[in-house]
Amino acid sequence: MLDVTIEHDVPATMRDGVILRADVYRPTTGGPWPVLLTRLPYGKNTPMIAAMLGAVGIARHGFLVVVQDTRGRFASDGEWEPWTFEMEDGYDTVRWAAALQGSNGSVGMFGASYFGNTQWMAALAKPPELKAISPRVTWSEPEDGLFARGGAAELGITVPWSLMQGVDILLRRHANDPMAQGQALMTLIGDLDAVANTAYWELPAGHHPVFERHGIPELGFERSRREPEWSASCRVAGRQAEVDLPSLHTGGWYDIFCQGTLDNFTAMRAAGRPAKLIMGPWSHIGTMGYLGDVNFGTAASTELMGFRGRLADLELGWFRQWLAPDADDDAPQPELPPVLLFVMGINQWREEQQWPLVRAVDTDLFLRAGDRLAFDAPEVGEGTGAFTYDPADPVPTTGGALLMSNEFLPGPVDQARVEARPDVLVYTSDPLAENLEVTGRIKAYLTAATDAPTTDWVVRLCDVDTQGISRNIVDGIVRAVATPGEFTGQVIDLWSTSYVFRAGHRIRVHVTSSNFPRWDRNLNTGEPIEQGTRSRPARQEIAHHATQPSRIVLPVIPAPAEGQ
Repeated sequence: MLDVTIEHDVPATMRDGVILRADVYRPTTGGPWPVLLTRLPYGKNTPMIAAMLGAVGIARHGFLVVVQDTRGRFASDGEWEPWTFEMEDGYDTVRWAAALQGSNGSVGMFGASYFGNTQWMAALAKPPELKAISPRVTWSEPEDGLFARGGAAELGITVPWSLMQGVDILLRRHANDPMAQGQALMTLIGDLDAVANTAYWELPAGHHPVFERHGIPELGFERSRREPEWSASCRVAGRQAEVDLPSLHTGGWYDIFCQGTLDNFTAMRAAGRPAKLIMGPWSHIGTMGYLGDVNFGTAASTELMGFRGRLADLELGWFRQWLAPDADDDAPQPELPPVLLFVMGINQWREEQQWPLVRAVDTDLFLRAGDRLAFDAPEVGEGTGAFTYDPADPVPTTGGALLMSNEFLPGPVDQARVEARPDVLVYTSDPLAENLEVTGRIKAYLTAATDAPTTDWVVRLCDVDTQGISRNIVDGIVRAVATPGEFTGQVIDLWSTSYVFRAGHRIRVHVTSSNFPRWDRNLNTGEPIEQGTRSRPARQEIAHHATQPSRIVLPVIPAPAEGQ
Protein backbone atom coordinates (compact mmCIF):
# COMPACT_ATOMS: atom_id res chain seq x y z
CA MET A 1 0.00 0.00 0.00
CA LEU A 2 1.29 3.44 -0.94
CA ASP A 3 1.59 6.57 1.16
CA VAL A 4 -0.59 9.48 0.03
CA THR A 5 -0.36 13.26 0.04
CA ILE A 6 -3.45 15.46 -0.09
CA GLU A 7 -3.61 18.87 -1.74
CA HIS A 8 -6.74 20.81 -0.79
CA ASP A 9 -8.83 23.21 -2.87
CA VAL A 10 -6.78 22.95 -6.04
CA PRO A 11 -8.29 25.46 -8.53
CA ALA A 12 -9.48 24.58 -12.00
CA THR A 13 -10.66 27.38 -14.30
CA MET A 14 -13.69 26.63 -16.43
CA ARG A 15 -14.20 28.01 -19.94
CA ASP A 16 -16.25 30.98 -18.63
CA GLY A 17 -13.63 31.89 -16.02
CA VAL A 18 -15.40 30.37 -12.99
CA ILE A 19 -13.02 28.57 -10.63
CA LEU A 20 -13.94 25.15 -9.25
CA ARG A 21 -11.88 23.57 -6.48
CA ALA A 22 -10.90 20.00 -5.82
CA ASP A 23 -8.94 17.96 -3.32
CA VAL A 24 -6.23 15.90 -5.01
CA TYR A 25 -4.93 12.65 -3.46
CA ARG A 26 -1.56 11.48 -4.84
CA PRO A 27 0.54 8.42 -4.13
CA THR A 28 3.91 9.66 -2.92
CA THR A 29 6.04 7.23 -4.90
CA GLY A 30 6.04 5.68 -8.34
CA GLY A 31 3.68 6.70 -11.09
CA PRO A 32 2.53 8.14 -13.32
CA TRP A 33 -0.91 7.17 -12.07
CA PRO A 34 -4.33 6.79 -13.68
CA VAL A 35 -6.80 9.42 -12.50
CA LEU A 36 -10.15 8.75 -10.81
CA LEU A 37 -12.36 11.84 -10.76
CA THR A 38 -15.66 12.55 -9.07
CA ARG A 39 -17.67 15.78 -9.13
CA LEU A 40 -20.35 16.32 -6.49
CA PRO A 41 -22.52 19.06 -4.97
CA TYR A 42 -22.58 17.71 -1.40
CA GLY A 43 -19.28 19.00 -0.06
CA LYS A 44 -16.07 17.11 -0.76
CA ASN A 45 -15.02 17.38 2.89
CA THR A 46 -18.37 16.44 4.43
CA PRO A 47 -17.50 13.51 6.75
CA MET A 48 -20.21 11.20 5.40
CA ILE A 49 -19.20 11.93 1.80
CA ALA A 50 -15.50 11.51 2.54
CA ALA A 51 -16.13 8.16 4.20
CA MET A 52 -18.29 6.97 1.30
CA LEU A 53 -15.76 7.95 -1.37
CA GLY A 54 -12.73 6.52 0.42
CA ALA A 55 -10.34 8.66 -1.61
CA VAL A 56 -7.30 7.93 0.56
CA GLY A 57 -7.81 4.18 0.22
CA ILE A 58 -8.21 4.47 -3.55
CA ALA A 59 -5.01 6.53 -3.84
CA ARG A 60 -3.12 3.97 -1.74
CA HIS A 61 -4.03 1.40 -4.41
CA GLY A 62 -2.25 3.41 -7.09
CA PHE A 63 -4.70 6.02 -8.40
CA LEU A 64 -4.50 9.79 -8.45
CA VAL A 65 -7.89 10.77 -7.01
CA VAL A 66 -9.65 14.09 -7.68
CA VAL A 67 -12.76 15.08 -5.69
CA GLN A 68 -14.29 18.34 -6.90
CA ASP A 69 -17.08 20.53 -5.56
CA THR A 70 -19.41 21.37 -8.45
CA ARG A 71 -20.19 24.93 -9.49
CA GLY A 72 -21.64 27.11 -6.77
CA ARG A 73 -21.13 24.51 -4.04
CA PHE A 74 -18.90 24.67 -0.96
CA ALA A 75 -15.33 25.57 -2.05
CA SER A 76 -16.18 26.23 -5.71
CA ASP A 77 -17.19 29.59 -7.16
CA GLY A 78 -20.20 30.41 -9.31
CA GLU A 79 -23.96 30.16 -8.92
CA TRP A 80 -25.67 26.91 -7.94
CA GLU A 81 -28.10 25.67 -10.57
CA PRO A 82 -28.71 21.93 -10.30
CA TRP A 83 -27.63 20.05 -13.46
CA THR A 84 -27.23 23.10 -15.74
CA PHE A 85 -23.43 23.31 -16.05
CA GLU A 86 -22.35 19.72 -15.53
CA MET A 87 -21.64 18.87 -19.18
CA GLU A 88 -19.34 21.82 -19.86
CA ASP A 89 -17.74 21.78 -16.42
CA GLY A 90 -17.29 18.03 -16.64
CA TYR A 91 -15.46 18.29 -19.96
CA ASP A 92 -13.18 21.08 -18.70
CA THR A 93 -12.44 19.28 -15.43
CA VAL A 94 -11.53 15.97 -17.09
CA ARG A 95 -9.03 17.74 -19.33
CA TRP A 96 -7.58 19.63 -16.36
CA ALA A 97 -7.33 16.50 -14.20
CA ALA A 98 -5.59 14.55 -16.95
CA ALA A 99 -2.82 17.17 -16.98
CA LEU A 100 -2.17 17.15 -13.22
CA GLN A 101 1.31 16.29 -11.99
CA GLY A 102 1.61 12.53 -11.56
CA SER A 103 -1.21 11.69 -14.00
CA ASN A 104 -0.72 9.12 -16.75
CA GLY A 105 -3.25 11.04 -18.88
CA SER A 106 -6.11 8.55 -18.54
CA VAL A 107 -9.17 9.55 -16.49
CA GLY A 108 -11.99 7.45 -15.11
CA MET A 109 -15.02 8.85 -13.31
CA PHE A 110 -16.79 7.30 -10.33
CA GLY A 111 -19.57 8.17 -7.90
CA ALA A 112 -23.26 7.74 -7.19
CA SER A 113 -26.56 9.51 -7.82
CA TYR A 114 -25.93 13.19 -8.71
CA PHE A 115 -22.27 12.39 -9.22
CA GLY A 116 -23.23 9.39 -11.29
CA ASN A 117 -24.99 11.84 -13.58
CA THR A 118 -21.99 14.19 -13.67
CA GLN A 119 -20.12 11.23 -15.18
CA TRP A 120 -22.69 10.81 -17.91
CA MET A 121 -22.72 14.51 -18.73
CA ALA A 122 -18.94 14.64 -18.98
CA ALA A 123 -18.94 11.49 -21.11
CA LEU A 124 -21.51 12.99 -23.48
CA ALA A 125 -19.21 16.02 -23.88
CA LYS A 126 -16.44 13.62 -25.05
CA PRO A 127 -13.20 14.83 -23.44
CA PRO A 128 -10.51 12.70 -25.11
CA GLU A 129 -8.80 11.76 -21.83
CA LEU A 130 -11.94 10.16 -20.34
CA LYS A 131 -11.53 6.40 -20.69
CA ALA A 132 -14.18 4.78 -18.43
CA ILE A 133 -17.16 5.62 -16.20
CA SER A 134 -18.69 3.79 -13.24
CA PRO A 135 -22.04 5.41 -12.38
CA ARG A 136 -23.84 3.99 -9.36
CA VAL A 137 -27.55 4.41 -8.56
CA THR A 138 -28.29 7.05 -11.16
CA TRP A 139 -31.14 7.67 -13.57
CA SER A 140 -31.59 7.54 -17.31
CA GLU A 141 -34.74 9.57 -18.01
CA PRO A 142 -35.31 12.33 -15.39
CA GLU A 143 -39.08 12.09 -15.96
CA ASP A 144 -38.90 8.44 -14.86
CA GLY A 145 -37.63 8.56 -11.28
CA LEU A 146 -35.88 11.90 -10.70
CA PHE A 147 -38.39 14.67 -11.43
CA ALA A 148 -41.48 12.52 -11.93
CA ARG A 149 -42.81 9.00 -12.33
CA GLY A 150 -45.74 8.15 -14.58
CA GLY A 151 -46.60 11.85 -14.77
CA ALA A 152 -46.72 12.35 -10.98
CA ALA A 153 -44.13 14.53 -9.24
CA GLU A 154 -41.43 12.76 -7.21
CA LEU A 155 -42.35 14.89 -4.21
CA GLY A 156 -40.69 12.52 -1.76
CA ILE A 157 -37.17 13.35 -2.94
CA THR A 158 -37.80 16.85 -4.28
CA VAL A 159 -38.70 18.61 -1.04
CA PRO A 160 -36.05 17.31 1.42
CA TRP A 161 -33.27 17.23 -1.20
CA SER A 162 -33.87 20.84 -2.20
CA LEU A 163 -34.06 22.00 1.42
CA MET A 164 -30.81 20.22 2.29
CA GLN A 165 -29.01 21.84 -0.63
CA GLY A 166 -30.36 25.17 0.58
CA VAL A 167 -28.09 25.14 3.63
CA ASP A 168 -24.95 26.01 1.65
CA ILE A 169 -26.92 28.59 -0.35
CA LEU A 170 -27.99 30.41 2.80
CA LEU A 171 -24.49 30.23 4.28
CA ARG A 172 -23.17 31.99 1.17
CA ARG A 173 -26.07 34.43 0.85
CA HIS A 174 -25.72 35.73 4.40
CA ALA A 175 -21.96 35.28 4.84
CA ASN A 176 -21.52 38.91 5.92
CA ASP A 177 -24.48 38.98 8.32
CA PRO A 178 -24.22 36.27 10.99
CA MET A 179 -27.53 37.26 12.56
CA ALA A 180 -29.46 36.96 9.30
CA GLN A 181 -27.58 33.79 8.45
CA GLY A 182 -28.53 32.12 11.70
CA GLN A 183 -32.19 33.10 11.37
CA ALA A 184 -32.40 31.91 7.76
CA LEU A 185 -30.78 28.58 8.62
CA MET A 186 -33.01 28.06 11.64
CA THR A 187 -36.14 28.61 9.54
CA LEU A 188 -34.95 26.31 6.77
CA ILE A 189 -33.93 23.53 9.16
CA GLY A 190 -37.28 23.88 10.87
CA ASP A 191 -39.02 23.16 7.57
CA LEU A 192 -36.65 20.28 6.86
CA ASP A 193 -37.22 18.66 10.25
CA ALA A 194 -41.01 18.94 9.93
CA VAL A 195 -41.22 18.00 6.26
CA ALA A 196 -43.31 14.85 6.82
CA ASN A 197 -46.08 16.73 8.60
CA THR A 198 -45.97 20.12 6.91
CA ALA A 199 -43.98 20.80 3.74
CA TYR A 200 -44.96 17.58 1.95
CA TRP A 201 -48.61 18.61 2.34
CA GLU A 202 -48.30 22.18 1.07
CA LEU A 203 -49.99 23.19 -2.17
CA PRO A 204 -49.65 23.81 -5.02
CA ALA A 205 -47.25 20.89 -5.34
CA GLY A 206 -46.05 22.04 -8.76
CA HIS A 207 -45.08 25.52 -7.54
CA HIS A 208 -44.13 24.59 -4.03
CA PRO A 209 -44.37 27.33 -1.38
CA VAL A 210 -41.36 26.01 0.58
CA PHE A 211 -38.89 26.79 -2.23
CA GLU A 212 -40.23 30.29 -2.68
CA ARG A 213 -40.25 30.83 1.09
CA HIS A 214 -36.50 30.21 1.30
CA GLY A 215 -35.51 31.45 -2.15
CA ILE A 216 -33.72 28.22 -3.10
CA PRO A 217 -33.55 26.19 -6.33
CA GLU A 218 -35.59 22.98 -6.42
CA LEU A 219 -34.55 19.59 -7.76
CA GLY A 220 -35.88 20.34 -11.24
CA PHE A 221 -39.51 19.25 -11.54
CA GLU A 222 -40.82 22.80 -11.64
CA ARG A 223 -38.14 24.11 -13.96
CA SER A 224 -38.58 21.21 -16.35
CA ARG A 225 -42.27 22.21 -16.69
CA ARG A 226 -41.37 25.82 -17.43
CA GLU A 227 -38.44 24.93 -19.72
CA PRO A 228 -38.89 21.40 -21.11
CA GLU A 229 -35.69 21.64 -23.16
CA TRP A 230 -33.66 22.29 -19.99
CA SER A 231 -34.21 18.67 -18.86
CA ALA A 232 -31.57 17.69 -21.42
CA SER A 233 -28.97 18.98 -18.95
CA CYS A 234 -29.35 15.76 -16.95
CA ARG A 235 -31.02 13.38 -19.45
CA VAL A 236 -29.10 10.25 -20.40
CA ALA A 237 -31.97 8.40 -22.09
CA GLY A 238 -31.64 8.21 -25.85
CA ARG A 239 -28.01 9.38 -25.80
CA GLN A 240 -26.09 6.42 -24.39
CA ALA A 241 -24.86 5.37 -27.85
CA GLU A 242 -23.00 8.69 -28.09
CA VAL A 243 -20.71 7.51 -25.28
CA ASP A 244 -18.02 5.25 -26.72
CA LEU A 245 -16.58 4.18 -23.38
CA PRO A 246 -16.63 1.12 -21.12
CA SER A 247 -19.08 1.48 -18.26
CA LEU A 248 -19.81 -0.29 -14.97
CA HIS A 249 -23.41 0.16 -13.77
CA THR A 250 -24.30 -0.51 -10.13
CA GLY A 251 -27.83 -0.30 -8.74
CA GLY A 252 -30.24 -1.56 -6.13
CA TRP A 253 -33.63 -3.24 -6.46
CA TYR A 254 -35.04 -0.78 -3.93
CA ASP A 255 -33.19 2.28 -5.23
CA ILE A 256 -35.21 5.24 -6.47
CA PHE A 257 -33.20 5.03 -9.72
CA CYS A 258 -33.35 1.24 -10.09
CA GLN A 259 -34.82 1.27 -13.58
CA GLY A 260 -32.51 4.04 -14.78
CA THR A 261 -29.46 1.94 -13.92
CA LEU A 262 -30.89 -1.00 -15.89
CA ASP A 263 -31.90 1.17 -18.84
CA ASN A 264 -28.46 2.76 -19.09
CA PHE A 265 -26.76 -0.63 -19.06
CA THR A 266 -29.16 -2.06 -21.63
CA ALA A 267 -28.66 0.88 -23.98
CA MET A 268 -24.87 0.69 -23.73
CA ARG A 269 -24.88 -3.03 -24.51
CA ALA A 270 -27.25 -2.45 -27.43
CA ALA A 271 -24.79 0.12 -28.79
CA GLY A 272 -21.99 -2.44 -28.63
CA ARG A 273 -20.12 -0.77 -25.78
CA PRO A 274 -18.26 -2.78 -23.09
CA ALA A 275 -20.64 -2.65 -20.14
CA LYS A 276 -21.12 -4.51 -16.86
CA LEU A 277 -24.10 -4.53 -14.49
CA ILE A 278 -24.36 -5.20 -10.74
CA MET A 279 -27.78 -5.17 -9.03
CA GLY A 280 -28.01 -5.81 -5.29
CA PRO A 281 -30.81 -5.89 -2.70
CA TRP A 282 -30.06 -2.30 -1.80
CA SER A 283 -31.71 1.08 -1.51
CA HIS A 284 -30.13 4.37 -2.58
CA ILE A 285 -27.85 4.46 0.46
CA GLY A 286 -28.50 1.14 2.22
CA THR A 287 -26.08 -1.54 1.08
CA MET A 288 -25.41 -3.69 4.14
CA GLY A 289 -27.76 -6.62 3.45
CA TYR A 290 -30.57 -5.63 5.81
CA LEU A 291 -33.27 -3.46 4.31
CA GLY A 292 -36.78 -2.62 5.42
CA ASP A 293 -38.05 -5.66 7.31
CA VAL A 294 -35.82 -8.18 5.57
CA ASN A 295 -32.36 -9.57 6.30
CA PHE A 296 -30.96 -10.59 2.92
CA GLY A 297 -27.80 -11.93 4.55
CA THR A 298 -24.29 -10.62 5.12
CA ALA A 299 -23.20 -11.92 1.72
CA ALA A 300 -25.65 -9.48 0.14
CA SER A 301 -23.67 -6.47 1.38
CA THR A 302 -21.24 -4.43 -0.67
CA GLU A 303 -18.54 -5.54 1.78
CA LEU A 304 -18.81 -9.20 0.76
CA MET A 305 -20.68 -9.47 -2.57
CA GLY A 306 -21.25 -13.19 -2.24
CA PHE A 307 -17.60 -13.74 -1.18
CA ARG A 308 -16.28 -12.00 -4.29
CA GLY A 309 -14.74 -9.24 -2.17
CA ARG A 310 -15.63 -5.61 -1.53
CA LEU A 311 -17.56 -3.81 -4.25
CA ALA A 312 -15.07 -0.94 -4.01
CA ASP A 313 -12.18 -3.32 -4.76
CA LEU A 314 -14.06 -4.94 -7.65
CA GLU A 315 -14.63 -1.47 -9.08
CA LEU A 316 -10.94 -0.55 -8.75
CA GLY A 317 -9.91 -3.76 -10.50
CA TRP A 318 -12.30 -2.91 -13.34
CA PHE A 319 -10.92 0.63 -13.59
CA ARG A 320 -7.34 -0.62 -13.69
CA GLN A 321 -8.21 -2.76 -16.70
CA TRP A 322 -9.23 0.33 -18.69
CA LEU A 323 -6.97 3.06 -17.27
CA ALA A 324 -3.67 1.25 -16.67
CA PRO A 325 -3.85 -2.21 -18.29
CA ASP A 326 -0.05 -2.64 -18.26
CA ALA A 327 0.42 -1.74 -14.60
CA ASP A 328 1.65 -4.35 -12.12
CA ASP A 329 -1.08 -5.40 -9.72
CA ASP A 330 -0.15 -7.32 -6.60
CA ALA A 331 -3.78 -8.35 -6.03
CA PRO A 332 -5.56 -8.74 -9.38
CA GLN A 333 -9.34 -8.86 -9.15
CA PRO A 334 -11.45 -11.60 -10.70
CA GLU A 335 -13.17 -10.72 -13.96
CA LEU A 336 -16.70 -9.47 -13.41
CA PRO A 337 -19.43 -11.27 -15.37
CA PRO A 338 -21.50 -9.19 -17.79
CA VAL A 339 -24.37 -9.18 -15.26
CA LEU A 340 -24.29 -9.93 -11.54
CA LEU A 341 -27.76 -10.07 -9.96
CA PHE A 342 -28.92 -10.68 -6.42
CA VAL A 343 -32.04 -12.85 -6.56
CA MET A 344 -34.22 -11.93 -3.59
CA GLY A 345 -36.46 -14.49 -1.93
CA ILE A 346 -33.76 -17.16 -2.22
CA ASN A 347 -31.11 -14.52 -1.38
CA GLN A 348 -28.42 -15.61 -3.82
CA TRP A 349 -26.05 -13.83 -6.20
CA ARG A 350 -26.22 -15.12 -9.75
CA GLU A 351 -24.12 -14.44 -12.83
CA GLU A 352 -25.89 -13.80 -16.13
CA GLN A 353 -24.85 -12.94 -19.67
CA GLN A 354 -27.47 -10.29 -20.47
CA TRP A 355 -30.29 -8.09 -19.24
CA PRO A 356 -33.17 -8.54 -19.66
CA LEU A 357 -32.98 -12.33 -19.44
CA VAL A 358 -33.96 -13.86 -22.76
CA ARG A 359 -35.43 -16.92 -21.05
CA ALA A 360 -38.03 -14.85 -19.16
CA VAL A 361 -41.62 -15.63 -20.16
CA ASP A 362 -44.21 -12.87 -19.81
CA THR A 363 -46.99 -14.41 -17.73
CA ASP A 364 -50.40 -12.89 -16.99
CA LEU A 365 -51.88 -12.78 -13.50
CA PHE A 366 -55.49 -11.60 -13.64
CA LEU A 367 -57.40 -9.54 -11.11
CA ARG A 368 -60.54 -11.56 -10.38
CA ALA A 369 -63.79 -11.11 -8.51
CA GLY A 370 -63.67 -12.00 -4.82
CA ASP A 371 -60.28 -10.31 -4.36
CA ARG A 372 -58.60 -13.18 -6.18
CA LEU A 373 -55.42 -13.15 -8.26
CA ALA A 374 -55.22 -16.01 -10.75
CA PHE A 375 -53.28 -17.25 -13.77
CA ASP A 376 -56.51 -18.12 -15.60
CA ALA A 377 -58.51 -15.35 -17.30
CA PRO A 378 -61.73 -14.00 -15.76
CA GLU A 379 -65.15 -15.14 -16.81
CA VAL A 380 -68.14 -13.12 -18.00
CA GLY A 381 -69.91 -11.20 -15.26
CA GLU A 382 -67.11 -10.94 -12.66
CA GLY A 383 -67.88 -7.24 -12.34
CA THR A 384 -65.71 -4.53 -10.84
CA GLY A 385 -63.91 -3.53 -7.68
CA ALA A 386 -64.55 -0.02 -6.38
CA PHE A 387 -63.18 2.44 -3.84
CA THR A 388 -63.19 6.15 -3.07
CA TYR A 389 -59.94 8.06 -3.29
CA ASP A 390 -59.79 11.22 -1.18
CA PRO A 391 -56.70 13.41 -1.68
CA ALA A 392 -57.20 14.75 1.85
CA ASP A 393 -56.57 11.23 3.19
CA PRO A 394 -54.06 9.59 0.82
CA VAL A 395 -52.53 6.14 1.17
CA PRO A 396 -49.26 6.64 3.10
CA THR A 397 -45.94 5.68 1.57
CA THR A 398 -44.87 2.43 3.23
CA GLY A 399 -41.56 1.09 1.95
CA GLY A 400 -40.50 0.84 -1.67
CA ALA A 401 -37.79 2.08 -4.02
CA LEU A 402 -37.60 5.54 -2.55
CA LEU A 403 -35.36 8.30 -1.20
CA MET A 404 -37.27 10.51 1.21
CA SER A 405 -37.11 12.12 4.63
CA ASN A 406 -36.10 9.75 7.41
CA GLU A 407 -39.67 8.98 8.46
CA PHE A 408 -40.09 6.91 5.29
CA LEU A 409 -37.93 3.80 5.16
CA PRO A 410 -37.06 2.22 1.81
CA GLY A 411 -37.22 -1.49 1.09
CA PRO A 412 -39.64 -4.35 1.74
CA VAL A 413 -41.97 -3.42 4.59
CA ASP A 414 -45.06 -5.02 6.19
CA GLN A 415 -48.08 -3.69 4.27
CA ALA A 416 -50.72 -4.43 6.93
CA ARG A 417 -51.67 -0.79 7.53
CA VAL A 418 -51.99 -0.16 3.80
CA GLU A 419 -54.06 -3.27 3.16
CA ALA A 420 -56.46 -2.41 6.00
CA ARG A 421 -57.57 0.78 4.25
CA PRO A 422 -60.89 0.95 2.36
CA ASP A 423 -59.25 2.82 -0.55
CA VAL A 424 -56.89 -0.06 -1.43
CA LEU A 425 -58.12 -3.02 -3.48
CA VAL A 426 -56.21 -6.18 -2.54
CA TYR A 427 -56.01 -9.23 -4.83
CA THR A 428 -54.30 -12.40 -3.60
CA SER A 429 -53.34 -15.68 -5.29
CA ASP A 430 -53.66 -19.17 -3.90
CA PRO A 431 -50.53 -20.51 -2.16
CA LEU A 432 -47.88 -21.46 -4.71
CA ALA A 433 -47.18 -25.16 -5.17
CA GLU A 434 -43.54 -24.48 -6.09
CA ASN A 435 -41.06 -21.62 -6.26
CA LEU A 436 -41.80 -18.95 -8.87
CA GLU A 437 -38.98 -16.67 -10.02
CA VAL A 438 -39.81 -13.24 -11.44
CA THR A 439 -36.80 -11.47 -12.96
CA GLY A 440 -37.30 -8.52 -15.29
CA ARG A 441 -39.63 -5.59 -15.88
CA ILE A 442 -43.18 -5.79 -14.55
CA LYS A 443 -46.22 -3.95 -15.91
CA ALA A 444 -49.87 -3.76 -14.94
CA TYR A 445 -52.71 -3.30 -17.40
CA LEU A 446 -55.88 -2.01 -15.79
CA THR A 447 -59.32 -1.41 -17.22
CA ALA A 448 -60.34 1.49 -15.00
CA ALA A 449 -62.91 4.25 -14.62
CA THR A 450 -63.25 7.34 -12.43
CA ASP A 451 -65.84 10.05 -11.95
CA ALA A 452 -63.08 12.70 -11.95
CA PRO A 453 -61.53 14.52 -14.94
CA THR A 454 -58.10 13.29 -13.89
CA THR A 455 -56.82 10.81 -11.31
CA ASP A 456 -53.92 8.49 -10.50
CA TRP A 457 -53.65 4.71 -10.58
CA VAL A 458 -51.11 3.02 -8.31
CA VAL A 459 -50.28 -0.70 -8.47
CA ARG A 460 -48.05 -2.61 -6.06
CA LEU A 461 -46.78 -6.21 -6.17
CA CYS A 462 -46.27 -7.98 -2.83
CA ASP A 463 -45.14 -11.32 -1.42
CA VAL A 464 -47.27 -12.86 1.34
CA ASP A 465 -45.29 -15.32 3.44
CA THR A 466 -46.56 -18.40 5.25
CA GLN A 467 -47.21 -16.28 8.36
CA GLY A 468 -49.50 -13.99 6.38
CA ILE A 469 -47.12 -11.01 6.34
CA SER A 470 -47.32 -9.07 3.09
CA ARG A 471 -44.24 -7.14 1.92
CA ASN A 472 -43.86 -4.89 -1.11
CA ILE A 473 -41.60 -5.76 -4.03
CA VAL A 474 -42.27 -3.17 -6.77
CA ASP A 475 -44.83 -0.48 -7.48
CA GLY A 476 -45.69 2.22 -9.99
CA ILE A 477 -48.05 5.06 -10.80
CA VAL A 478 -49.70 6.65 -13.82
CA ARG A 479 -51.46 10.02 -13.95
CA ALA A 480 -54.48 9.72 -16.21
CA VAL A 481 -56.73 12.23 -17.92
CA ALA A 482 -60.21 10.73 -17.94
CA THR A 483 -63.72 11.05 -19.28
CA PRO A 484 -65.77 10.58 -16.12
CA GLY A 485 -67.49 7.21 -16.01
CA GLU A 486 -65.69 5.78 -19.05
CA PHE A 487 -63.60 2.61 -18.72
CA THR A 488 -60.18 2.97 -20.35
CA GLY A 489 -56.96 0.97 -20.46
CA GLN A 490 -54.21 2.17 -18.13
CA VAL A 491 -50.62 0.91 -18.24
CA ILE A 492 -48.58 1.16 -15.05
CA ASP A 493 -44.84 0.49 -15.20
CA LEU A 494 -43.74 -1.17 -11.96
CA TRP A 495 -40.08 -1.24 -13.03
CA SER A 496 -37.90 -4.31 -12.50
CA THR A 497 -36.89 -6.82 -9.88
CA SER A 498 -35.39 -10.26 -9.36
CA TYR A 499 -37.46 -12.16 -6.83
CA VAL A 500 -38.43 -15.74 -6.02
CA PHE A 501 -41.86 -16.29 -4.49
CA ARG A 502 -41.30 -19.36 -2.35
CA ALA A 503 -43.57 -22.40 -2.37
CA GLY A 504 -46.39 -21.85 0.09
CA HIS A 505 -46.23 -18.06 -0.35
CA ARG A 506 -48.94 -16.09 -2.11
CA ILE A 507 -48.66 -13.29 -4.66
CA ARG A 508 -50.60 -10.12 -3.87
CA VAL A 509 -51.45 -7.00 -5.90
CA HIS A 510 -52.69 -3.66 -4.56
CA VAL A 511 -54.66 -1.22 -6.69
CA THR A 512 -55.22 2.28 -5.32
CA SER A 513 -54.83 5.93 -6.32
CA SER A 514 -52.11 7.39 -4.09
CA ASN A 515 -48.74 6.73 -2.51
CA PHE A 516 -48.09 9.91 -0.57
CA PRO A 517 -45.80 11.69 -0.05
CA ARG A 518 -43.61 9.60 -2.36
CA TRP A 519 -45.67 10.98 -5.24
CA ASP A 520 -47.74 14.15 -5.14
CA ARG A 521 -51.49 13.77 -4.71
CA ASN A 522 -53.73 14.05 -7.75
CA LEU A 523 -56.38 16.49 -6.53
CA ASN A 524 -58.95 15.04 -8.98
CA THR A 525 -60.01 18.50 -10.23
CA GLY A 526 -58.06 18.90 -13.46
CA GLU A 527 -56.37 22.09 -12.26
CA PRO A 528 -52.74 22.43 -13.40
CA ILE A 529 -50.30 21.13 -10.79
CA GLU A 530 -48.67 24.57 -10.70
CA GLN A 531 -51.94 26.12 -9.49
CA GLY A 532 -54.04 23.40 -7.91
CA THR A 533 -55.04 23.84 -4.27
CA ARG A 534 -58.61 22.50 -4.29
CA SER A 535 -59.33 18.79 -4.07
CA ARG A 536 -62.32 16.47 -4.34
CA PRO A 537 -62.86 12.74 -3.72
CA ALA A 538 -63.08 10.44 -6.73
CA ARG A 539 -65.07 7.23 -7.11
CA GLN A 540 -62.79 4.62 -8.73
CA GLU A 541 -63.63 1.32 -10.45
CA ILE A 542 -61.43 -1.53 -11.68
CA ALA A 543 -62.98 -3.99 -14.13
CA HIS A 544 -62.11 -7.68 -13.89
CA HIS A 545 -64.29 -9.67 -16.22
CA ALA A 546 -63.86 -11.40 -19.55
CA THR A 547 -64.45 -8.44 -21.89
CA GLN A 548 -62.67 -5.88 -19.68
CA PRO A 549 -59.83 -7.70 -17.89
CA SER A 550 -57.21 -6.19 -15.63
CA ARG A 551 -53.90 -7.97 -15.17
CA ILE A 552 -50.30 -7.77 -14.09
CA VAL A 553 -47.61 -9.24 -16.35
CA LEU A 554 -44.70 -11.00 -14.66
CA PRO A 555 -41.44 -12.01 -16.41
CA VAL A 556 -41.31 -15.58 -15.10
CA ILE A 557 -38.04 -17.54 -15.27
CA PRO A 558 -38.80 -21.20 -16.06
CA ALA A 559 -37.45 -23.66 -13.54
CA PRO A 560 -34.41 -25.52 -14.90
CA ALA A 561 -35.05 -29.04 -16.08
CA GLU A 562 -33.93 -31.82 -13.77
CA GLY A 563 -30.23 -32.45 -14.06
CA GLN A 564 -29.42 -28.90 -15.18
